[in-house]
Amino acid sequence: MSQNTTTEPSTNSISAESLTQFCDEYLSASAFKDYAPNGLQVDGGRPIQRIVTGVTACEALIDAAIADNADAIVVHHGYFWKGEPAPITGLKGRRIRKLMQ
Repeated sequence: MSQNTTTEPSTNSISAESLTQFCDEYLSASAFKDYAPNGLQVDGGRPIQRIVTGVTACEALIDAAIADNADAIVVHHGYFWKGEPAPITGLKGRRIRKLMQ
């Protein structure tokens, strides 16, 4: 069985809202108590055709997503955590700026 390894984007797209709803339903997110907020954390505001996935929203993953022209990044460990200081400065600020460009 061969695996499709093309990097060409699909002609189909999905909204961030629809992708979030799909992930929430597929993963039964509401069934789990979590110490971090689940769901959409940064909205790019455009239709999604290409998604990059990873474990942690680190700067290297963001750089790889940018290089691959991704419209969205789906990760297990996002940016925002319950009880964390709210300011988006320093390392977190730099990462968020990259996401918003």
